[in-house]
Amino acid sequence: MTASTDLDMLTDFFDRYGVALTVGDIPAIAGCYALPGLVVADTYSFSFTSPAAVALSFVGAAPDYQERELVAAHAAIEDVQPVSALLTMVAVEWEFLDSQGCRVPGERYRYLLRGTDDGPVICTVLRTG
Repeated sequence: MTASTDLDMLTDFFDRYGVALTVGDIPAIAGCYALPGLVVADTYSFSFTSPAAVALSFVGAAPDYQERELVAAHAAIEDVQPVSALLTMVAVEWEFLDSQGCRVPGERYRYLLRGTDDGPVICTVLRTG
């Protein structure tokens, strides 16, 4: 078990996470997180210590994506920095595709990932733009 800086592994992880977000697969979203986990943005922060708490924090995301007619999410990995033997910081810009096939600008985040035997999991999400 080590920190992942392998772009193929990270791309696969964020592809699965993006699909789970757009289809509203709450158990799959929760499975992408280490517990406890933390989300930090300019005006709020919250933590979660159980899969149910992760689920509650994302339960509104899928209807929002559906309302905006977003059908796909792609994480463009901008930077990967090893932090320690098990931690990696990954800068991502999310790109969305709507039901008409048009690109919809997304937001930027930094994810602190922990390497596990099953692959990376998200420890902390930092919204950066």
